Amino acid sequence: MKTWKKIVIGMGAAAVLAGALGVAIHQAQKGVVVVQTDTVKRQDLASVVSASGEIKPKTYVNIGANAFGKIVKLYVKEGDRVKKGAMLAQLENVQSAADVAATRAGLQSAETDYVAAQAGLNTALADLNRAKADAVRTKLDWERAQGLYKEALIATADYDMRKNAWETAQAGLAQAEARVAQAKAQQDSAEKHISQTRANLTRVSDVLQKTSYEAPFDGMITNLPVREGESVVIGIQNSPGSTLMTIADMSVITAEVKVDETDIVNVQMGQPAEVSIDAIPRKIFHGTVTEIGNNAIVRSTGVATSQQTVASEEAKDFKVVVTLQDPPEDLRPGLSATAKITTATRSHALIIPIQALTVRTEADLQQSPEKGAVQAAPPQQNASKQKKDKVDEIAGVFVIRKKKAQYVPVDAGISGVTNTEVLKGLQEGDEIITGSYKVLRTLRPGTSVKVDNSAPKKEEE
Repeated sequence: MKTWKKIVIGMGAAAVLAGALGVAIHQAQKGVVVVQTDTVKRQDLASVVSASGEIKPKTYVNIGANAFGKIVKLYVKEGDRVKKGAMLAQLENVQSAADVAATRAGLQSAETDYVAAQAGLNTALADLNRAKADAVRTKLDWERAQGLYKEALIATADYDMRKNAWETAQAGLAQAEARVAQAKAQQDSAEKHISQTRANLTRVSDVLQKTSYEAPFDGMITNLPVREGESVVIGIQNSPGSTLMTIADMSVITAEVKVDETDIVNVQMGQPAEVSIDAIPRKIFHGTVTEIGNNAIVRSTGVATSQQTVASEEAKDFKVVVTLQDPPEDLRPGLSATAKITTATRSHALIIPIQALTVRTEADLQQSPEKGAVQAAPPQQNASKQKKDKVDEIAGVFVIRKKKAQYVPVDAGISGVTNTEVLKGLQEGDEIITGSYKVLRTLRPGTSVKVDNSAPKKEEE
């Protein structure tokens, strides 16, 4: 036999042998699913809610214009620190100062009128006392004259003169009483005029005071949008007034963040938080939750649901305030921040990767795989069946036992960023299937598996 024929025969035999070996391997691996695994272990676990927002001082005030006028003097500039009561700004106050001066002069005049009215009343009271004495004296003379006249001891002219004197005294008494009433009325009028002028003085003094602005507390000027010479206006109806400046108490700094509505139920007062600020990288600030909003805020508009007239199905957030501990002095309001709030902690907890947790229905668990193949659950036939299966859903993980995937129901506890706590169903050291997602979605209990924990290739959709 020639050499080339031997070579051809040898190559053919090798090809047949390789084909047979490939078929044997294929048959051996038929129905085996390649999976990634991890082991159940114990370690400390923390449940964290992450939310973004901005840095804000706990106490700050927007000082708005209380009067119309031009700014004649600004005593501060942005970034200045001020003490309580320090002058901040002065508006033009020529007219209001003149009104105060005129009203004070009117008050002094009213007080002088009151003194004069009081003196007139005293004079009228003295005249009244004199008229009363004259009336008593003339009455006695007339009564004596009546007795003497009956006994014919005095002349008729003398009798008539005494009678007229008594009547004159009576008229004088009535006139004195009227003058006293008039003097009292003048005194009351003068007193009311004083009260009216004082009230007017309070009003014009308030107008004058509103042209000067003082610091309501110790703080920093964080915003100064106006300049000297500009005119400012007060707010009317739906039109906001001019804002002169913003003063903030920088001794207490907070991070005001928006927490998703699905996480707000786990946030409570006093929980610790770690705050990172974009402007200060690689530094973590510690704080505690000091305020939790009660009204939901629509994420797209920033408007509270209590201010809406119609219900909204959009995503909603809740305001949460985290008070920072020992904030730096150069921290500025408005800086972007992210807060990680620790809502729960577990020490030495039994944990598994979150992606290992999956859901199956009772019907899925009762079906057996065909030749170990990965099969999706059959489609539901109607809405009532879908609803029933949803109620029967069981959370669990696939555990590798004897090179097969066994579905084990578990009770989950708190969840961290990548891991979740297992309260019941697993033991430390159990090997569980963690991927791939495509496999976990359709894997059936009892399927034969092959572990491959090397870096998985990118799956095509």
